[in-house]
Amino acid sequence: MSLRDEVDKLLPGWESWYPSVFDAAVDLGLLRARVCSPGSLMLSQRHASVYSEALQAFREQWSVVEPEGQESGNEPRDTARERDETHGDDFNSDKSRVLSLVSRKSR
Repeated sequence: MSLRDEVDKLLPGWESWYPSVFDAAVDLGLLRARVCSPGSLMLSQRHASVYSEALQAFREQWSVVEPEGQESGNEPRDTARERDETHGDDFNSDKSRVLSLVSRKSR
C-alpha cells in the first residue's frame, strides 16, 4: 500500500487541508523523524553502507564465498587501495570482470 493510499484510508479528503501527502502523513503519524548522528549524514559514509549492503546481497544471491584469510569487503579504503596496488593488473581485471557480470545480471 502506498503512502497516499494509507493517508486516503485514514483521512479522506486530506487534499483540502494539507498541501502535500507528506504533511498529512506526518500529522497522522505515518512518517516520523529519526534522530541520527551528524557523522551519518556524510554522503561518503551513506554511500559506503549502501555499497556494502549491495555487495552482501550479491554474495548471498550468488553464494559467493570469500577466500581464506580475506575479510568480507568491509575494510578501510586505504587497505583496499593498497591491495589494488599490490595485486596490480590481475586483481583489477578480475575486479572489472566481476563488476561487469554484476551489471549484466541486474539488467
